[in-house]
Amino acid sequence: MATTHSARPALPEQPARPEPEGTIRYWAAAKAAAGTAEEPYAARTLQDALDAARRRHATRPEFARVLLRCSFLVDGDPVGTRDHTTVQLAEGGTVEVLPPFAGG
Repeated sequence: MATTHSARPALPEQPARPEPEGTIRYWAAAKAAAGTAEEPYAARTLQDALDAARRRHATRPEFARVLLRCSFLVDGDPVGTRDHTTVQLAEGGTVEVLPPFAGG
């Protein structure tokens, strides 16, 4: 005997959460390569923010090269060797882009 399943009511769609917005600050060679000292981000992870920055500065090839050598602080905390896809960004946060420099 076949059983009939009652249809489950559709779940209401969850509104998309807006991406957190904050500021990316560029220092020294990163600032020169970006052509700006800072710009906004709208991204959930550090990787997303950096990917968007690379797209924005696609006409400045030195920018992508400089980012490969940079270290990053997210809200004052060093990212270190953590995978950038796992570094969550906060609303109103700050990403500091720090190229290597002599003496420090």
